[in-house]
Amino acid sequence: MRELVPLHLLNPGETADIGHVSGSPDAVHRLSELGLRGGVTVEMVQRGTPCVIRLDGQKLCFRSDDVLQVLVKPGAAR
Repeated sequence: MRELVPLHLLNPGETADIGHVSGSPDAVHRLSELGLRGGVTVEMVQRGTPCVIRLDGQKLCFRSDDVLQVLVKPGAAR
């Protein structure tokens, strides 16, 4: 089983499956509405602040405090 790591540790071009989203209920709900929920595959586009990820063909941009609440399983298939 792959270990969960914070989303911000992915390298550009690396993909991962969302394993867990934690934080305040409002923050988790907001991220879920954007599509960040368990089992979804994301690709890191740009590390840092802002962090840019690709999700279902769309690019999403996050501040680091949002990203730190998302744990992923690296190595997802594209």
